[in-house]
Amino acid sequence: MLVVHHLGLSQSERIVWLCEELELEYELKRYDRRADNRLAPDKYKSLHPMGVAPVITVDDFVLGESGAICEFINSRFGSGRLAPAPSDPDYPEHLFWFHWSNATYMATKMMGMVLGLGGSDPGRVPFVAARADRSSEMMEQRLGTVPFFGGQHLTLADIMMVYTLTTSRAFGGAPLTGMPNVQAYLRRIAERAAYQRAMAKAEPGMTPMID
Repeated sequence: MLVVHHLGLSQSERIVWLCEELELEYELKRYDRRADNRLAPDKYKSLHPMGVAPVITVDDFVLGESGAICEFINSRFGSGRLAPAPSDPDYPEHLFWFHWSNATYMATKMMGMVLGLGGSDPGRVPFVAARADRSSEMMEQRLGTVPFFGGQHLTLADIMMVYTLTTSRAFGGAPLTGMPNVQAYLRRIAERAAYQRAMAKAEPGMTPMID
């Protein structure tokens, strides 16, 4: 049995959405953050040596890391249908955005937060500001030419990217002003029944941070 261990307001939201898009049977275990420091509770940290979200379990097998979990679930339970074949013209860009989401974009956002550059003014550290600006420009350009980061169809690249543009902003970061293509994309995502089901389960009572 596939069990998704979801920490509230965390990257594990992606895994709930993935399971809903694939219409899988899975068990969802939700954990609230600690009231004193907003970090994961000890029970969640004990699931995996890294002590961070996301985590899934399948019988006695435990797996962490967003990208690894997405690929595992899509391949093992989803017949690979949320990843284009290597022969598909969308395959290279799908791969880029799938890996870029956490490798570069989330790292840039984290640098901004660690350096105290939240809100709309990351410009006090030039290299962070330049990287953030390039990121915004790239996303705008991509979504001005195709409907999804993954190309013509929703792929794992979108599963990875959406959290970085929505719920992650609960912890700080620049707003999405001046990014009409990204905003239109997020509105399309918000209309998907699977996304609506996932957010209702993962973050009950919270309005998705689409705007």
